[in-house]
Amino acid sequence: MTESKQSPDDVREQILRFAQDDRGNVRDEADLTNVRELRNLLYAHNMRPNKAFGQNFLIDRSVLQRIVDTAEIEPDDQVLEVGAGTGVLTRELAKRARRVVAVELERDMLKLLAETTRYYPNVELIARDLLYVNPAEIFDQAHVPDKSITSASSSPGGAPPERVLYKLVANLPYSITAATFRHFLESTNPPRLLVVMVQREVAERIVAGPGDLSLLGVSIQFYGRPKIVAYVPAHAFYPAPKVDSAILRVDVQPQMSLTLEERERFFRVVQAGFSQRRKQLHNALTHGLHYKNELIHAWLSSADIDPSRRAETLSIEEWLRLWRTIEDSVHA
Repeated sequence: MTESKQSPDDVREQILRFAQDDRGNVRDEADLTNVRELRNLLYAHNMRPNKAFGQNFLIDRSVLQRIVDTAEIEPDDQVLEVGAGTGVLTRELAKRARRVVAVELERDMLKLLAETTRYYPNVELIARDLLYVNPAEIFDQAHVPDKSITSASSSPGGAPPERVLYKLVANLPYSITAATFRHFLESTNPPRLLVVMVQREVAERIVAGPGDLSLLGVSIQFYGRPKIVAYVPAHAFYPAPKVDSAILRVDVQPQMSLTLEERERFFRVVQAGFSQRRKQLHNALTHGLHYKNELIHAWLSSADIDPSRRAETLSIEEWLRLWRTIEDSVHA
């Protein structure tokens, strides 16, 4: 017998029902943006912010609202939140989305998260290091409405599994921002949209253009269009970090032009170019790719790139042109 799916309206009605007591009064939820209530909640759980886990909790409601608005959550959306913490963002996402999967590693924080999201039946908690989260295992056809599924090829001989569309919305730990981007953008089912809070300096590196491009910037711009939505001061968090933050939106390309193996070879070239940033590109590539300098010169010239330039001055299109030149030569 086929199990019927709940509509988004059913889910929201269920949230409202759980959030009310028997008399229809709204249950008393802790205001997680209120520092006094947040401190009391942490104290009740015998907890304090853990620097090792990068725990700086968002306490500015206007910033919280800006994150949710930027994600443009629709009633049928599925959302992945990594590093969910106290659930301050989780609850706001759950009020709009059909399903929210919240990932949290720290054991005590996970217990607190279970308490703060207990009135939201569309929230699922996963105890896991976010870098070991496999979106393909979490989001499958059984969990989503038909309109959230990208049609797969129906070619004979077995079609690839259907990809379920989801959004990643999170306040990322500063120490693993780059690794988090790489992990999810390179997955077999990357998010169609990322809206994340990151360190301001990192956000500016990600959106930088040729002349100031970094390896991180190339790695993310290759997959999508990053944009800084707003800057967030340190006092918007408890405890306040030493640096300001930024809300970053990345609209991910729906289809990749390169296969996984081709992407790996492409980024080997890019990494080689950035391996010695103070050196001219031909020297950095010679050292990083282990080819003769004369051959590197020939490849750069064929790709219409001045060998004396430096890696940070190349655009994504120029990196792709150089990579294709190398591919044609090596695999000829």
